Amino acid sequence: MSDRACMPASERASRVRLPEWLEPVRGGAAAITADELTRFVPPEGPAVRRGAVLMLFGDGPQGPDVLLTERAHQMRSHPGQVSFPGGSIDEADGSPAAAALREAEEETGLDVTGVEIFATLPELWLPPSNFAVTTVLAWWRAESPVSVVDPAEVHAVLRVPVEELLDPQHRISVRHPSGWTGPGFLIGDDKDLILWGFTAGIISRLFDFVGWTRPWDAGSVRDLPDHMLRAGPRG
Repeated sequence: MSDRACMPASERASRVRLPEWLEPVRGGAAAITADELTRFVPPEGPAVRRGAVLMLFGDGPQGPDVLLTERAHQMRSHPGQVSFPGGSIDEADGSPAAAALREAEEETGLDVTGVEIFATLPELWLPPSNFAVTTVLAWWRAESPVSVVDPAEVHAVLRVPVEELLDPQHRISVRHPSGWTGPGFLIGDDKDLILWGFTAGIISRLFDFVGWTRPWDAGSVRDLPDHMLRAGPRG
């Protein structure tokens, strides 16, 4: 067994070689606290369900990007929601990182042997679903084809350029009928998809923390589309 294989997971992650542009994210992930990401942290006790999502950075055709999925529009919960690949942590997974990789493979066909985990964010709580979620950050060292595996669950697989997420013209505030308002992004070829909720919050606050965010108009408010209203605010 190699020395690297014997290292604790945190030490192995710290030694992953990343492109220079991604190093600020590694540093930010190591320093950011749960309170700097959300006001919701998991309560004590065994009743909380645990999940993990994969925030996978790659060097795509249009430069650095992030892998996202759009949920199927006929889903009973969170239809059309754009989010990181992810889901529940199963007993067989052993860790949030293993769960995030498994879910990404199941949803997008990702070849996880080409993925390097380099950080995790603090565990955050989604009160509506009682999920405590760990965001696992990874570098797509050896890219592989990705696409929809099960159309009943995933409508589309997206590689969204970081530059587009940072463009102030694509930044909005999203308003839910409950009155909740949070950060959002207009994504997709025609910028007609709304990225909001938990995933948008993670991206927005992490990019804020590492100093990537450019000034944008938070007063530009969009109401959540009707087809996404079967779900409550996700963080």
